[in-house]
Amino acid sequence: MPEPTARPPRRGQERRVARAEDTPLHEVGALDTTAAPEGQWMEAWRQLRRNPLFIISAVLLTFLAVVIVFPGLFTSQDPNFCQPGKRIAPAEPGHPLGYNLAGCDLLARTVYGARASVAVGVFTTLIVALIGLAAGSIAGFYGGWIDAIISRISDIFFAIPLLLAALVGLSVIRNLFPDRGFWTGVLSVVAVLGLFGWPQITRITRGAVLETKNLEFIDAARAIGATPRRNLLRHVIPNSLAPVIVTATVSLGIYIVAEATLSFLGIGLPFGVVSWGSDISSAQELVRSGRRLSVMFWPAGALMVTVLSFILLGDAVRDALDPKAKKR
Repeated sequence: MPEPTARPPRRGQERRVARAEDTPLHEVGALDTTAAPEGQWMEAWRQLRRNPLFIISAVLLTFLAVVIVFPGLFTSQDPNFCQPGKRIAPAEPGHPLGYNLAGCDLLARTVYGARASVAVGVFTTLIVALIGLAAGSIAGFYGGWIDAIISRISDIFFAIPLLLAALVGLSVIRNLFPDRGFWTGVLSVVAVLGLFGWPQITRITRGAVLETKNLEFIDAARAIGATPRRNLLRHVIPNSLAPVIVTATVSLGIYIVAEATLSFLGIGLPFGVVSWGSDISSAQELVRSGRRLSVMFWPAGALMVTVLSFILLGDAVRDALDPKAKKR
C-alpha cells in the first residue's frame, strides 16, 4: 500500500528551521559558576527592595531617624521653655503649630518627643529579643527538663498583663528613685517592659528551633563531628531567626505605644522628659472641652505614623522571610 504523501503547507504556514550557527544553544540556560551562591538573607533583601510596604516604611523611618538625630533642622525652640501667657495660642511666626496648654512650642514638643518614645521601643525590643532568643533556643534545642523549666517560667510571665506589671513596677521605681533624669527614666521603663515582655519571643523561638533542629543539614553537621553547642550557635539559631525578626519588628511599635500609655497615665517617664504620651495626656482637657484639638493631634499623629511604619516594616519583612505566609 503506497504511503500517503504529505500535503504542502498553506501559504503563510511554512516551517522554517534556523541554521545551527544562528542558534548558539550552548549559551541558553548557562550558569555563572563563578558567582557566589545567594543565601536566604540576600534573597529576602531582593524581595524587600521590590515591596512597596518596605519602601514606604523605610522612607518614614529614615525621616524619623533624621528628626531624632538632628531635631535642630526642624525647630530652634526649646521644648521645655513655656510661656503661661500663650497657653493654647494659635500659630505665629517662629511657632508654626502654636502652643500647648502649658504655653510650650507645640512643634518643638512633637519633634523632641520622638527621642524618648523611640528610645524606649528600640531598647526594649533589643532586651526582649535577646532574652527570648536565648531562652527559646536553649529550651527548644535541649528539650527535657530544661525545656520544661523554661516553658513553665515563660507561662508564668506570659500570664501577667504587661501594662499592669509595668504600672506596679514603675510605681515602685518612682518611689525608690523620685529624681530621675532622661536616661534614668527611659531605662527604668525599658527594664520593666523587658522584664515582662520576653515570653512571646521565647515561644516563637522555641517553635522555630524545634522545627530547624530536625532538618537534614543539622544531621549532616552532627555526622561530621559538630558538637551540640556548635550546631546550636552556627546552624540552628541562624536558621531560626526569621520569625524572631518579624515579631521583634512589630513588637517595637507595640512597646512605643506601651510607653505612651504609661506616660499618659502619669506613671511612665518622669516629669520634665518630653514624650508623646505625656503631651497627649496634658491635652486631654482640651479634647473634653472641644478647644484646639490640634494640640493633641500633632503628638498623637506622630505616634500613629511611627507605629504604623514599624508595623508596615514587620509585614514586609514577614513576606520576605516567611514563604508560607505568602502562600496563605
